[in-house]
Amino acid sequence: MSKLCVLFEHAAGYALFSVKEFEEVGILLPQVEESVTDLGRFHGVVKLVGFLPFKTALAALENVNSISEGVVPNDLKLFLDSSLPGKRKKLILGVADPKLGASIAEALDVKCDHTGVVPELIRGIRYHFHNLVKGFTAKSSGVAQLGLGHSYSRAKVKFNVHRVDNMIIQSIALLDQLDKDVNTFSMRIREWYSYHFPELVKIVPENYLFAKVAQLIKNRKELTEEKLEALEEIVMDSAKAQAIIDASKSSMGMDISPVDLLNIEMFAGRVIALADYRKQLAEYLRCKMAGVAPNLATLIGDQVGARLIAHAGSLTNLAKYPASTVQILGAEKALFRALKTKGNTPKYGLLFHSTFIGRAGAKNKGRISRYLANKCSIASRIDCFTDTPSSIFGEKLRQQVEDRLKFYETGDVPKKNIDVMKEALEEAAQVVVAAEEESPKKKKKKDKKRKSENIENGNSNGAAVDNGTVEAEVDDDVPKKKKKRKSKSQNDE
Repeated sequence: MSKLCVLFEHAAGYALFSVKEFEEVGILLPQVEESVTDLGRFHGVVKLVGFLPFKTALAALENVNSISEGVVPNDLKLFLDSSLPGKRKKLILGVADPKLGASIAEALDVKCDHTGVVPELIRGIRYHFHNLVKGFTAKSSGVAQLGLGHSYSRAKVKFNVHRVDNMIIQSIALLDQLDKDVNTFSMRIREWYSYHFPELVKIVPENYLFAKVAQLIKNRKELTEEKLEALEEIVMDSAKAQAIIDASKSSMGMDISPVDLLNIEMFAGRVIALADYRKQLAEYLRCKMAGVAPNLATLIGDQVGARLIAHAGSLTNLAKYPASTVQILGAEKALFRALKTKGNTPKYGLLFHSTFIGRAGAKNKGRISRYLANKCSIASRIDCFTDTPSSIFGEKLRQQVEDRLKFYETGDVPKKNIDVMKEALEEAAQVVVAAEEESPKKKKKKDKKRKSENIENGNSNGAAVDNGTVEAEVDDDVPKKKKKRKSKSQNDE
């Protein structure tokens, strides 16, 4: 007759319960469901075998992180090894998570089950846990759960601050919004100022320059040759500047009051400030993309790459997508409409904004889109899972797309993908080795400064040697070992 034990993971620690008369409990599943809320009846079903509390909050966080990944922590392994009864072949361990059950079965050679009566028993244990363990209250249970919940969620969202793709998603959304707003406001100021100086629109058609010129001129009747230099600085053309002055003298526009001119000037200043901020934001996005997804940015540009990341939700999500999904990302409506009407599916989505699609011929747009999506998928995966970000792979992938465009036009056979990737891997390895050689030198300089400071402070007996010197000595050996291995592999070749 097999015996059932149930493992329960709580924020305060691990608990192991034995189930009385397991076979009968399995048959009387409806009765178990009813007895879950009744403590007296539930006491007749389960009995506490052992409880292992977590010593610190950090230990609890480490254990819950391991459990969430389906890995058996050492604390849990030792607890089960000491608490489980002797005859484990006839024992069944009830667990909530099937992944954790598989790991426990592999580590301790115990049969684990997460089906049948086990979920109901775990539900009852969770409901009555503070009453089943001595010295434990509902308040202390709630405090433990709240504390661990906060630390667990904080650990989940705590990534490398220099490689956070959330900032890219927000900045590209703001950039698109700014483009719309600047365009709308520019059209408004052109209409508004054209009542006073209608000829200016034809001479200066650019929105940004029009706003700057309108802010400088103000009242066209006061425009004289003295402002010629200032106009030349804005429009960067002496002929245009002179044409503006000539047009102001014979303009058909209506007169305008000082109050209206003041409002137009203020509004023009806001439009100029927004346009300047838009340029700063574009530069910020370029820097963020260079740190988070350098290969993707090198391949298709900062803004298209950022739009792909934003549409996918994160760089990790984009890396998980197959190339076929990346190709039509952003064209979901057209895709579902085509599937519904049994028409032609779209060839590209957000990738249409890439320069490669525009340069390809009408026949080759779909082919180059498919090829580009394949390379984008590779680049996003490299960016997502690499430890040291670099744009080497992005440059090679971009060259591959260029060669493919040439192949469609002239028929020149491009390099094979495997050869290009080998070259990229060799270059990346050289960069890593160079970086590792530089880092010990910097650490040595820092250590010398620290030692000299310690000697000056009177600690010349060597007692003030800190962890930094030890780390530097250990790190010095790393590049040497790598160099030896490399030379050995070269000799073997």
